[in-house]
Amino acid sequence: MSGPHDLFARFTWGQPERAAAELRAVLPPDVVSRVDWSSLRREPGSVVDPELRETQSDLLFSARLHGGQQLLLYILLEHQSRVDSWMALRMLRYVVRQLEHWRKEHPESERLPVIVPLVMYHGPDGGWTAPRRVEELFELPEETEVRERWRTLLPRFEFLLDDLTTERAGALMARPGPPLARLAFLVLRYGRSEELSQRLASWTALFAEVHAAPDGLENLRVVVRYLLQVGDKAARGVTREVLRSVAGAQRTEELMMTVGEELIEQGRQKGILEGRLEGRAEDILRILIARGVHVDDTTRELILTCKDPVRLDQWFDRALTATNISDVIAGA
Repeated sequence: MSGPHDLFARFTWGQPERAAAELRAVLPPDVVSRVDWSSLRREPGSVVDPELRETQSDLLFSARLHGGQQLLLYILLEHQSRVDSWMALRMLRYVVRQLEHWRKEHPESERLPVIVPLVMYHGPDGGWTAPRRVEELFELPEETEVRERWRTLLPRFEFLLDDLTTERAGALMARPGPPLARLAFLVLRYGRSEELSQRLASWTALFAEVHAAPDGLENLRVVVRYLLQVGDKAARGVTREVLRSVAGAQRTEELMMTVGEELIEQGRQKGILEGRLEGRAEDILRILIARGVHVDDTTRELILTCKDPVRLDQWFDRALTATNISDVIAGA
């Protein structure tokens, strides 16, 4: 089940016009000037990994350069609340998988498309600190001259980073693009900070622009849903007041009630899912105990805390015939 950050980002930047606002803000100016932005469209972003599991990339877009040349733009919106020290390797893996998928779809081509990897970060604990280059992840000899020679042997890969935590509110509000995109930048930037309740009122005009646009009420509903999930009590109160000034008292209460009911149902479904995962993990341990397979404390914790239903199913199937614990969790 996707978290609130992922759902909000997919809704906002899954639409090409709004995605263009993010891409234009981060891509180098010479690239921005060469892209025919009217041709930007969303591409299927799923590929199959070696274990035959489908992996859904966040957002993948294609566009043409002025003159007709095809260019693939790959955008990954990262919504974890912490800095991921292995993000460069993850991005490289995503890009390679997409390139392999593209080759299968275009066996006649002798060249690969350009795929630009981009991470959007808005963690609450400060700016991004992890390496953006894959070569920085390797352990090399300490001597400077030797390190530089070794560095020439390493794969070169770097992702673009849009670190919203380093941007001021005025700069985010001034980014070109549809009102919802600009409001989303602000909401993601301050959504989990103590500043949110103090800043919301100053965004009232932007809320009004979102409301006035086509599908404005639906877009506002998604924004409000996100704010209610990540904001504190004070922020929820200011959100209600901003909505009243934009959409009127009656519509605000209807919207707040609808969103509240949706969140209650989401919580119920989440509880059901977590209960199923916990039951599956316990079933795996029962099978192993019944078959006389020793399970150490570390592995027991690994199984009980796993939240991946596909992996749990895989471990369950292996447990039926395993003679030792390594047969079950191999590759974990």
